[in-house]
Amino acid sequence: MAQKPSIPKGTRDFNPVEAARRNYIFDTIRSVFKQFGYAPIETPAMENLSTLLGKYGEEGDKLLFKILNSGNSFAPVSGLVPDNPDEKDSAALSLKVCEKGLRYDLTVPFARFVVQHQNELVFPFKRYQLQPVWRADRPQKGRYREFYQCDADVIGSDSMYNELEMAQLVDSVFSKFGIRVLLKINNRKVLSGIAGIMGCPGQIIDITVAIDKLDKTSLEAVKEELYEKGISAQAVAVLEPLLLFQGNSGQKIAFLRSLFEGGASEIGMEGVRELETLFELIDKTGVSQEVELDLSLARGLNYYTGAIFEVKSLDFSIGSICGGGRYDDLTGIFGLKDMSGVGISFGADRIYDVLLGLDRFPPEVQDAPVVLFFNMGESESVRALRYIKSLRDSGIAAELYPDPAKMKKQFDYASRRGIAFAAIIGETELAEGTVTVKNLVTGEQETIGSGQLLNKFGM
Repeated sequence: MAQKPSIPKGTRDFNPVEAARRNYIFDTIRSVFKQFGYAPIETPAMENLSTLLGKYGEEGDKLLFKILNSGNSFAPVSGLVPDNPDEKDSAALSLKVCEKGLRYDLTVPFARFVVQHQNELVFPFKRYQLQPVWRADRPQKGRYREFYQCDADVIGSDSMYNELEMAQLVDSVFSKFGIRVLLKINNRKVLSGIAGIMGCPGQIIDITVAIDKLDKTSLEAVKEELYEKGISAQAVAVLEPLLLFQGNSGQKIAFLRSLFEGGASEIGMEGVRELETLFELIDKTGVSQEVELDLSLARGLNYYTGAIFEVKSLDFSIGSICGGGRYDDLTGIFGLKDMSGVGISFGADRIYDVLLGLDRFPPEVQDAPVVLFFNMGESESVRALRYIKSLRDSGIAAELYPDPAKMKKQFDYASRRGIAFAAIIGETELAEGTVTVKNLVTGEQETIGSGQLLNKFGM
């Protein structure tokens, strides 16, 4: 018996309704990006592995999908097969036989793009990108191995107005979706300052990776991970008040200032000043969504150096649905120094789950034709095709049922497709130049002249 077809875990097929809803998400986000002056780019699904490795931290590197080189990479002629066949799956060998990998995110490929095309671009360069990414993660609710990111970045400017614009993008996109969200903001310079006064300046990555898990686990679990990384109980005791501090954003900024004042940490104080500036700009320009300073927000990616952002839905339980931050020298790893940027990434798949869970997809999103002309015979269908062309030329989606079939079958087809109107041209309508139109939602039916079709369907 033939094996039942399947797809890899962590990937999905999308039926027409799902695909239409996803396009609604992409179109909405794209429209906001364009309103803010961002230009589209695209990059390949795969990058050289050397481009990707070392950019996402040790945990991120483990989640890279590596692509086996073309041909039989393990053949004896290649000289790569070890004496012990069990070592064929070793990490060292995989790097020899895998020169490419699927992109993990859109930011590192964007940095590579900027360096490669720097002489063609106008800086500051504002780009948006809507493409899939891949991570060899353990599939679970809201977490997939293949998913889309919708990114917007400004590179070539260190102005705090760009951080403000990230907050405004979040506000505009989720307001259009009708989703209430919480935008959480922190600054990696603050976290660097904390690591310094903890006496662990060289372990900033260990610290941020651990505290980034605080919203998914307990404080005790975070502390245990820090201990396992060799961070002393005395150092953790310095960090703990930061993670436990309660108050509004102004109170948190004052708390941070008290930690770093007197020369305790200049980089920490610089982060405090940046947070002050950003929250003042948000207050002055107005953002309708909730915004807070979250002192435990870390964002585990290595390349962030300044402001960091994360967005959570307030009315639907799921992980972060948007995130981003400032990176001062991501292009430097590709040879272009001092090119600061800031960006935000919208997780289309999680946004889909939120919209579905909250029933916020507009009913008209279903990409079905507005009207289906029934097939009542050859002459009637030829007349219908003339009307269909006129409707389509006016921007109204219309189609003809392709085969002469019983009325019930054609009604069932229209209903299952979610088509709003049925148009029927029988012998009488053919002779009189009319069309009988039935609203398949309300059941109302009327006969109109062919010249009234455009008005009937709202164009």
